[in-house]
Amino acid sequence: MLIRLQKILSSAGIASRRAAEQFITDERVTVNGETVTTLGSKADPDSDDIRVDGRRIKLAGQRRRYILLYKPRGYITTRSDPERRPTVVDLLAKGGVRDYVYPVGRLDFESEGLLLLTSDGDLAARLTHPRHGVEREYEVRVLGTPDEKGLERLRGGILIDGRRTAPAQVDVRTITPGGHAVLTVVIHEGRNREVRKMCEAIGHPVSRLRRVRIGPIRDPHIRPGEFRDLDEKEVAALKRATSGTPGPPPTRRPDLKVGPTRSTDPARNARGARPRQPSPSGRPRRG
Repeated sequence: MLIRLQKILSSAGIASRRAAEQFITDERVTVNGETVTTLGSKADPDSDDIRVDGRRIKLAGQRRRYILLYKPRGYITTRSDPERRPTVVDLLAKGGVRDYVYPVGRLDFESEGLLLLTSDGDLAARLTHPRHGVEREYEVRVLGTPDEKGLERLRGGILIDGRRTAPAQVDVRTITPGGHAVLTVVIHEGRNREVRKMCEAIGHPVSRLRRVRIGPIRDPHIRPGEFRDLDEKEVAALKRATSGTPGPPPTRRPDLKVGPTRSTDPARNARGARPRQPSPSGRPRRG
């Protein structure tokens, strides 16, 4: 049966449909040895030889993987980087993950916090599309303290790169002894460096940004460099979040894994992150 190539790539866990379209236009996809560059081209996954960057894709028996990672500062949210900077996939590889997964959405080099990686292209596309309005919550420390007018500008939408941001939930969480505000910011879209640009626009640049929630998923126990697989309830909650169907948030705290590389942020390491020895079961202990 003939199916659009971008759907085949997404179902195989290679990339989201949007990213798969870019693979096609970048001439990275071949079908039976012929490079495909036309969006909307179709192929038969059962009989055609379909490859991305020379690697043949397989659909049969594909196991979907859903991983929650705490991305430390100093890592790139991508599978590979031409500048050879460390990537989030490097963290997974050092922790023993060999499945082909890719990041869902963005979290810039200097930011930290929760990041999903998956081989489920359809769910990734729904989570990142603004139409579904999946919330992302951030803890944001800024320079100085915004006044109420500045906070209202953030809540109502800021003009960035010629386009206004969607309304956001913004509250002052606390004020540091130095007079700098820590904000809670909840947005529903994932434009590049959106929260940072919003805060810069009102004259209060971000000094630290941490993502603490993705839709119904949060985990206050996971630490920089650690990751774990989502359980069935959490995956179901994510799917409900993209379909508009309400449901109770998942509460179980699954086991964590961690690779040898923790964080490249010396300031964070100096704050008392004690090295932990693996437990007899191979799971990290709490510090």
